[in-house]
Amino acid sequence: MRDAITGLIGRYDQLGRYLDRNAMDSIDGYLGESSLRLQAVELINREATEIVREASQRLFKGDPELLLPGGNAYTTRRLAACLRDMDYFLRYASYALVAGDSTILNERVLNGLDDTYKSLGVPTGPTVRSIVLLADVVCEMLIADGLSIERCPLVRQPFEHMAEGLAATDVRKR
Repeated sequence: MRDAITGLIGRYDQLGRYLDRNAMDSIDGYLGESSLRLQAVELINREATEIVREASQRLFKGDPELLLPGGNAYTTRRLAACLRDMDYFLRYASYALVAGDSTILNERVLNGLDDTYKSLGVPTGPTVRSIVLLADVVCEMLIADGLSIERCPLVRQPFEHMAEGLAATDVRKR
């Protein structure tokens, strides 16, 4: 798995170029954001169960038909799969935060997910909403811990990348 620095070095290596001012500024920015990234990942590691619980409650409150007969979270097995997937998205967002590169999610999460969800009949709309809700809960918890609200866009990046990538697959929206 690559990170922002190895990706940058790889691009310069392919071009046979030395790192220039733009590259050095990118590396400086990545390192400057490292404490925020680590703070977010530490929170995710510590509070993963609570983050998934809160995001799922918000999802089902806004879309209660998911829990009713015929809904994609109806039955204990389907609900457990939904919660498992939310945890999966949260875990991979934490990897992307540490790496400083949301594109790692393409290979690890998004490539092939649309085919899997299509074959299982999983609707994209609620899945995308659940990813956005995970980001909301993480940012709210970080703000409660003293993070400035202006820093949340950085934390949201991997969640937004997954949500946009999954929404773009246009798997049976509801």
